[in-house]
Amino acid sequence: MGDLKTKQTGKPLAVFTGGGTGGHVYPGIAVIERLRESGGCDFLWMGSPGGMEQAIARSWDIPFRGIPSGKLRRYFSLRNFTDIPRICFGFFVAFFIFLRRRPAVVFSKGGYVSFPPVLAAWFLRIPAITHESDLDPGLATRLNAFFVKKICVPYEESREFFPPRFRKKLVVTGNPVRREIFRGRVEEGLRIAGFSADKPLLLVLGGSLGAREINELVRDSLDNLLPVVNIVHQTGGGADAGISRPGYFAAPYFSWELPHLLAAAAAVVSRAGAGSLWEFLVTEKPALLIPLKVLSSRGDQLRNARFFERLGAAKVLHDECPGAEGFTAAVRGLVDSRACDTMRQAIRRIAGKDGKDGAALCAGMVSDYLMPGSI
Repeated sequence: MGDLKTKQTGKPLAVFTGGGTGGHVYPGIAVIERLRESGGCDFLWMGSPGGMEQAIARSWDIPFRGIPSGKLRRYFSLRNFTDIPRICFGFFVAFFIFLRRRPAVVFSKGGYVSFPPVLAAWFLRIPAITHESDLDPGLATRLNAFFVKKICVPYEESREFFPPRFRKKLVVTGNPVRREIFRGRVEEGLRIAGFSADKPLLLVLGGSLGAREINELVRDSLDNLLPVVNIVHQTGGGADAGISRPGYFAAPYFSWELPHLLAAAAAVVSRAGAGSLWEFLVTEKPALLIPLKVLSSRGDQLRNARFFERLGAAKVLHDECPGAEGFTAAVRGLVDSRACDTMRQAIRRIAGKDGKDGAALCAGMVSDYLMPGSI
C-alpha cells in the first residue's frame, strides 16, 4: 500500500490525511508547501491506495501510505457491512504506522479516509487538527471533531454549525490556497489558450472529475456565446474534448496551466466546491456557480453557492435545466462590466472579513505541535 518511502531524517513527522476529491487534497498541499519553507519536519500523506491523493502526493514528492477505507454513511446501506470493517482495518493500519513512526501531529483535510488516522492518533495521544473547507461540516469532520485539538473552519458563519462543546476548538482560518494560484500571468494564460485579448475570457471548470451538466450547457451554447466571449473549458476525464473551433479551447484537465488561465479570465463558470470558491476569492474572479444538487452530494455545494450569492460575490444558476438560452443569458450578465465590478467589490469585502492566509495559519498550528514539549 506504500508509494514513496519516508526518510528517517531525525526531524519530527507531520502526517496529512484526506482524499477522494481535489478539494480534500490541494488545501493540504498548500499547508505542506508553507511548512516546507522552514524545512523543520518530514511529511507522510495517508489516503486511499490508487486514489487521486496518491497521484497528487507523488507529483509533490510527498511520501504516501495507502490505508483501507470505507465510505461513512448517515443512512442504512448493505455496503455498510463491507465498508465498516474496512474502516476498522484502516484504523489498525494507521495505529501501527503511528506506533512505529510516532508522528508529532496529524492534519486532516477530510473525506472518509481521514477518520481512521485521526482516531488512531487520539488513541496514541498524538495531537490532531482537522480542517473543513465548506461552509458547514461534512460527516468526516463531525466525527473527527471529537478526537482533535483544533477544528479549522473557513468562515465566522461556520461556527454556527458546531455544537457548543466544540466551540473552544474552533479556529477561523479561511481555506488554504497553493502559492501558484497567486502567480498566474495574464499573457501566459492567453498564450496557453491561443487567444488574443479582443474579447473577455470565460473559464469553465467542471471540477477535478468533470461535470456532464456543465459540459452539455457549454457545448449547446457555443454559437450564442462565442460572439461575446472566448471560452476555455475544462471538460474532465473521459469527456469528449475533441471539439475545436475559433474562440473555444477545451482540455480534460488543467494543472500548471490553471493559475495562468485564472489570471486571464474575466469570469468563471464552475461547480461550488469550497476549494475552487476560495481560489476565485483570492484572484477576485466573478463566478457563475452551478452547484451539485442534493441527490449528487450532501448539499454542501448548494449551501456554499447560496452563501456566496447572499454576499454578492457570485451568481448561482438555480434552475434544474436552464437550457442553452438560460445559460447564455446568465453568462452574458456575468461578464457585463458593471456586474463584474459589483461582484469584485463584494469579493474584497469577504477578503477583508474572512480572506485570511489559510495555508499560513494552518501551517502555524501544525508547527506549534512540532516543537519539543508541545504534546
